[in-house]
Amino acid sequence: MKYGLLIAGLMSLSAFSQVQAGNATQVTGKATSSYAKTKYPIVFSHGMAGFITVGTDQFGLDYWYQILPDLARNGANVWATRVSPFNSSEIRGEQLLEQVLEIRAITGADKVNLIGHSHGGPTIRYVGNVIPDKVASLTAVGAPNKGSPVADLILSAEGTAIEGPLVGAINFVSKAITWAQGLDPKSFPHDSFAGGKSLTLAGSAKFNSQYPLGMPTTTCGEGMLKEKGIFNYSFTGVGTVTNLLDPDGALKVTSLLINGGKENDGLVSRCSAKFGKTIRDDYNWNHLDEVNQVLGLKSLFAPDPVDVYRQHANRLKLQGL
Repeated sequence: MKYGLLIAGLMSLSAFSQVQAGNATQVTGKATSSYAKTKYPIVFSHGMAGFITVGTDQFGLDYWYQILPDLARNGANVWATRVSPFNSSEIRGEQLLEQVLEIRAITGADKVNLIGHSHGGPTIRYVGNVIPDKVASLTAVGAPNKGSPVADLILSAEGTAIEGPLVGAINFVSKAITWAQGLDPKSFPHDSFAGGKSLTLAGSAKFNSQYPLGMPTTTCGEGMLKEKGIFNYSFTGVGTVTNLLDPDGALKVTSLLINGGKENDGLVSRCSAKFGKTIRDDYNWNHLDEVNQVLGLKSLFAPDPVDVYRQHANRLKLQGL
């Protein structure tokens, strides 16, 4: 049964085609509904150590597991983007900005709807701040908008004897992720410490002062729903060990570094994930459940992330976005 689930999961995109456009990929398939058919394309940005698909065409694992094909099936014009697995929010933002402009040129759309998970949150926010006239909405999912103590702990190695080996190891992982996507690792700059610094409490505060659009002005409050013509949304989980069969249970350990183990998804606190209008901030999801990983394993009674993204696409559609 477990092997059947694994094979089905790895082949989940087989019924859909993927159209490559530079570093962006469009997921297309026969639409059977217009429920998620937004006015503007929906463009996804992965988090730290993220990817579009790793593996072969027949046995590839999608970062946004089952989410993008479902949106395509429900009428969405949906794209996945690829940026450096480890680098600063600004570098990743510039990479995403280039892909947004490419997607606009290909589709003829005036604007795009951006959705970013984890470090993808600050990444899409960078684009929204730099080209607000070309962005219809920003949605941050489990994003460390105010930083994460986990990043601060890792950065405490700076200036110590383990800094060199640690940076080398993480940069190697970054290059391996790029290689596993069939790309030349040299095609993306890899800088693990720059990525880590961006997500520290201090690094995030500096970023927010430069790119404040949609950010709350209080510790755990709401940001503006609409600013500079952009609709801003966020949602997140506060679970850690949500399924005993799921290998992401290690997030229980990192969760103890945040708010004494309370109100966080294993890497990001509920308050740090706040951005724009909060759709919901208490899903029983951990940080990987938020993108339906690993292979869709989650708490038995938690909402299905695939359903939540579909419903959000319909929300954007009803807003005329």
